[in-house]
Amino acid sequence: MRFVIVTGMSGAGKSTALKMFEDFGYFCVDNLPIPLIKTFAKIAYDENTEIDNVAIGIDIRNGKNLEEASIYLNALEEDKIHYEILFLEAMDETLVKRYKETRRRHPLAAEGRIEDGIQEEREKMAFLKSKASYIIDTSKLLTRELNMELQKIFVKNEEYHNFIVTILSFGFKYGIPLDADLVFDVRFLPNPYYVPSLRTLTGNMEVIQEYVKQGGEAQEFLDKLKDMILFLIPKYKKEGRNQLVIAIGCTGGKHRSVTMANLLSKELAGGEYTMKTIHKDIEEN
Repeated sequence: MRFVIVTGMSGAGKSTALKMFEDFGYFCVDNLPIPLIKTFAKIAYDENTEIDNVAIGIDIRNGKNLEEASIYLNALEEDKIHYEILFLEAMDETLVKRYKETRRRHPLAAEGRIEDGIQEEREKMAFLKSKASYIIDTSKLLTRELNMELQKIFVKNEEYHNFIVTILSFGFKYGIPLDADLVFDVRFLPNPYYVPSLRTLTGNMEVIQEYVKQGGEAQEFLDKLKDMILFLIPKYKKEGRNQLVIAIGCTGGKHRSVTMANLLSKELAGGEYTMKTIHKDIEEN
């Protein structure tokens, strides 16, 4: 039995997430009055109730009751009723864009600016975020990617860390990724493109990786880069960041950048964060 409270910023995808939970077989209730949380949890955990898993949605629409949520959550803990909180987050600019695209009004904006409503909501939701079991930033997630993340946590029961490190390979000829926090240029490494038998292959293949690593510069660069990233991650966490996007580029985004992204992902595996590796331009000509 899993009792999940789905919450977060308005516009970050809570309604979409709840629909996904329904597809996972969860019994879902959106906008449940907060004073009913404890009662509902007891019903859900009752052995005579034929419910396997539950997901309930609460957000800023709960109004003044939201301020009392900590009281009811503490009551659950006192009664040893286990619950998990999924907090969906997004950057301010993403939330503003989503509201403007849908022409919806922010619950706290009234006739004012959307930005002001978002800031007020962040303040009111901060205590729920601090208690969250899982925090997912949907700013750059496609719907299918959010579905995959939720499946990992709530269906497959895989380990999940709230801080996400994304290693992103790309080709400079196609432009630097807009969502990159750190950008590194590996065009100084040996280029397999100029070897006819290797040109059509990619950095996902061992023969390409061995070619790029020749001379030792790739490993030296990798060691220095790993040290710097491990130094930076705690700093980003301290600042309240939920993710770090590291972009590694070469000319075409097929050989050197893919190789180094794959190698860096292996070097960083096993830390207190969730790892993702994306090869943005590997299919380009």
